[in-house]
Amino acid sequence: MTQLRTTTPSGYSRILGVGGARGGLVVTNDEIVEPLGISDEWIRRRTGIVTRRRAPRDVQVQDLAEQAGAAALEASAVDPADIDAVIVATASWVRQTPGMAPIVAAALGASPSAAAYDVNAGCAGFCYGIGQADSMIRSGLARHVLLIGAEKLSPFADPTDRTISFIIGDGSGAAVLGPSDVPRIGPTVWGSDGTHADAITVTHSWLDYKYAGDEPVEWPTARQEGPSVFRWATSVVPQFAAQAIEAAGLRPEDIDVFIPHQANLRIIESVGTALGLRDDVVIARDVIDTGNTSAASVPLAMERLLREGAAHGGQLALEFGFGAGLCYAAQVVELPESVGGDGESRKKG
Repeated sequence: MTQLRTTTPSGYSRILGVGGARGGLVVTNDEIVEPLGISDEWIRRRTGIVTRRRAPRDVQVQDLAEQAGAAALEASAVDPADIDAVIVATASWVRQTPGMAPIVAAALGASPSAAAYDVNAGCAGFCYGIGQADSMIRSGLARHVLLIGAEKLSPFADPTDRTISFIIGDGSGAAVLGPSDVPRIGPTVWGSDGTHADAITVTHSWLDYKYAGDEPVEWPTARQEGPSVFRWATSVVPQFAAQAIEAAGLRPEDIDVFIPHQANLRIIESVGTALGLRDDVVIARDVIDTGNTSAASVPLAMERLLREGAAHGGQLALEFGFGAGLCYAAQVVELPESVGGDGESRKKG
């Protein structure tokens, strides 16, 4: 009987370089509190956020993705033509089809033979993508993978909504992954709890538009059940993060850097304490002045730590994403040496 041929496992994977692009507008708490009937102190006490970064109207989510992707390619010194797959994690791409990834791949100069697809796992999307890219490379399906987390969530923010609008930011973070002779990315621990799927959502789908003539009169807006999400994150997330550390053959004291989804400073600090990390561990707190950028938050936080020198290549970082779904994913990675880009968004051309 003739047997099928399959790809040959090719060892391990690693992150070669990262890049980022943040929304170019700095929006302070004082600029958004009046319609919400709250104060700067109210936001700081509940979330730790002082400012958030948002993109101007003429900067689209694919612009952010392309800028971050180009920066990661530059940092990794990988030619776009050598990318075998482009994965874009996003919850804010506004077209049902095609996905954003093929458009971004073409704009960056990837070969038509490169796979390109979107992942929508909410704020866990980038960490989902790390698990997929790692598997692709280890199995021999791909040699180099460009992974991008990109969000322009500000158009989905209702300025009168107290549940989520005041935490929303815009940005994109990216990483190029390639082969390694030794393990530099630990196993991914992931999952979801669809019984809480309505805890983070948008008000309605594109098919639910309400029209007056030819013009839509209602735009989908983001909502969340804040107390429910907080309780779930602080009680459940530490368990799965601990599993990711154990799956990598490590102990909490082996972790040098903690890069959780930048949802809320109270959640970040609570999870860090529950994990029993070292007192000197570097904890990403990008949420304070960037806001919650969903699938972009983990790579943006990583990019910033490396660019500013708070963390450095070779350190072991626990990264964790969690959000709508409720989806979650975590893994331990060795940080790369290279970071690229200026960290600011701009309109193409």
